[in-house]
Amino acid sequence: MPAKDLYHDAVKNALINDGWIITADPYPIKYEEVKLFADLAGEKNIAASREGKQIVIEIKSFLSHSPMRDFETALGQYLIYKAFLSLENPEQELYLAIGEIIYEDFFQKVAIQLVVAKYQVSLLVIDMNKQEIIKWTS
Repeated sequence: MPAKDLYHDAVKNALINDGWIITADPYPIKYEEVKLFADLAGEKNIAASREGKQIVIEIKSFLSHSPMRDFETALGQYLIYKAFLSLENPEQELYLAIGEIIYEDFFQKVAIQLVVAKYQVSLLVIDMNKQEIIKWTS
């Protein structure tokens, strides 16, 4: 099994607090001979705003000295997962879960917003201290 990200439990709790049911922890993504693991999968059937929605979450902490290097790694992983999910489970939406601080300090930069938009990276922004969802972007 893959190692859990430092923020794994905070993201999981934020989803649960928002009414999501965690359906897998971790979530296996398989395509042909490749098997990878995203951090979480969940579904929500109660709230009107996300009724019947199935999600897959990849959590990234961005704690190294180079947020750009962390972003490069996260983006590559996200795009691979997205490609495989689009073929094997197209009903599931993939989100990159990040902390509110890195969202404000790094993801608001024009160059980063360009890449996020170009590659259609959906973000789940979490207040890690309060374990609350701040924002969904897609």
